[in-house]
Amino acid sequence: MQNDNFSRVLGFSGIAALLLYEPVLVSTTGSTLGHHFTNLRVVDDRGGNVSFLKACARVIIKGTLGWFSFVILAATRRNQAIHDLLTRSTVQIRNSSKARPGQYILKRVEPLASNMPSPLRRLLITAVYLVVAVIIYLIAFVAIVERGVLSMGCLNNDYRCSIGEVIIEYAIAFALPLIAAAIVTLGLRGKLFGARKT
Repeated sequence: MQNDNFSRVLGFSGIAALLLYEPVLVSTTGSTLGHHFTNLRVVDDRGGNVSFLKACARVIIKGTLGWFSFVILAATRRNQAIHDLLTRSTVQIRNSSKARPGQYILKRVEPLASNMPSPLRRLLITAVYLVVAVIIYLIAFVAIVERGVLSMGCLNNDYRCSIGEVIIEYAIAFALPLIAAAIVTLGLRGKLFGARKT
């Protein structure tokens, strides 16, 4: 653009539209275009659409945590992501008459087991496992770098990485989130040593 003021307004408008897209649509219609096309909607736990502030909070949490926000989906009874838990909302089927069998995961029913450890114990044991996993991950990462399998030049983007280094970088990047997801799921379901069903 030749005009700096017009470029600034256009850039600011584009950024504002991107940032407000989800909060405005979710708070007014209950769904973004993606939710609408997949027959889903975001619902406040008290009923109805979430407020604009809650919709903004969902976007900020989701944007901050990225796909880590979805790690806990498999461990929650109502299949809620972290941004749903923190804003007390759920993603539900918009129109059940349009839903095909097997298309959606229904609320999990946890059996009432007297042999299940308390939620606090499961949460604490899960947290301990997560801390240990991070420590082991960091030790393994340092060992990989010290043995020269992955060079510091590649990590610092000083030069182009070899194909092997790129594969190792991706493996390292995805290992911890996958391990964390497994630990959270197993821990909250009472399947980790120390928090198991007796």
